[in-house]
Amino acid sequence: MARRRTHKYVPLPAAAVALVLAATACGSGGGGGGSAADGLTVWIMQGTNPDETGFFEEANAAFTEETGVEVDVEFIPWQDAQNKISTAIAGGTTPDVVELGNTLTPGFADAGALHDLSGYDIDTDQYIPGLMEMGRLGDGVYGVPWYASIRSVVYRSDIFEEHGLEVPENWEELRETATALAEAEDGMIAFPVPGDAQYSVMPWIWGGGGEIAVEQPDGTWVSEIDTPEGRAGIEFFTGLALEDGTSTTGAVNWTEIEVMESIANEEAAMAILGSANPKAILESNPGLEGRIDSFTLPGQEEGYMPSFAGGSLLSVFEGTGNEEAAWQYVQHLTGDEFSMQWSEETGFFPGVTAKVEEFSESADPILGPFAVQLNEASRGVPVTPAWTQVEAEKLLVGMQQSILNGEASVDEATADTAAEIERILNGG
Repeated sequence: MARRRTHKYVPLPAAAVALVLAATACGSGGGGGGSAADGLTVWIMQGTNPDETGFFEEANAAFTEETGVEVDVEFIPWQDAQNKISTAIAGGTTPDVVELGNTLTPGFADAGALHDLSGYDIDTDQYIPGLMEMGRLGDGVYGVPWYASIRSVVYRSDIFEEHGLEVPENWEELRETATALAEAEDGMIAFPVPGDAQYSVMPWIWGGGGEIAVEQPDGTWVSEIDTPEGRAGIEFFTGLALEDGTSTTGAVNWTEIEVMESIANEEAAMAILGSANPKAILESNPGLEGRIDSFTLPGQEEGYMPSFAGGSLLSVFEGTGNEEAAWQYVQHLTGDEFSMQWSEETGFFPGVTAKVEEFSESADPILGPFAVQLNEASRGVPVTPAWTQVEAEKLLVGMQQSILNGEASVDEATADTAAEIERILNGG
């Protein structure tokens, strides 16, 4: 599985925005050269698909056969993406189509760099809601979901069976199951509570009834992390480690990669993991085949609690003169054939809701609960360009680690974090 990257939002310089708007006004500009007859230029992030070159050779050949338009794909390292895109905007050398991490999309949309796709009469309801909301800004649509990931719980089904344990259906049952595992499996981590994995923390804020931040009618943002509801979720999650002993002290510094490895190395009995992790776990340890399964994150009392929907969107740049052909190409990649092929090769879910269940059924039954999580209980982060600064400063990670390290109480840590989130989102 590709490591989840976070990107610091650097506001685009006014000159770059002016160039974009000028290119739009004259109907020319970016990598498309002003005419689809010259072909399309596409930037794709590198590393999600181990056979990305082969995939695009096939997908592009099919698109050219259908439309007569040639496509040139360039693969961009994730860590270079924002600077490369910003430089291209400033120099008037943007591609026609770009893959953007979902949390990165609002910043470029806000800067005026992306083409508004709402004029193409898109059925936005067909896409995964938690991911689609990251492509919206105001009344415009500036990106559509291409592929998605979600976090649920992966567990050792053989150990559950050995001890007569059932899949928990609410928070209290989750605590009882975790503590039972801690007592029964000496030397095994029952349920890791990581400190450096912000997407494992978010569900508990939402599950308790809080919000990370809510935009007010006057345009200001207010964080609800420090409300009784937000604190209830964080207190429960950290309490599994601090009070119930289901985790390990070393997990305070664990990222999602270390959590995944704890399952793959048969050191943990269950853990919050991403939908691409089961495939990676079995590749690392084939001996776990048939011994792991998954369940959807349970709600506080019943049902499911929301989980962060990660993934990528496909966007069209403004001012290239190739916007319509570029949109056709986006439809091509997100259509039935190639979206399913991409998912089969990467292990990520398609961005279209109707295809999520189809993919999980055709892939591995372990993905079934992840599919339910994605379709029924997925969320996005606050849709604002400034959110990437919150991620870059690792505010939720700092909050989690300060609690787990005993440096701050839940009340103190959430109050400080809420204040910092509000400062950043409100331009302070």
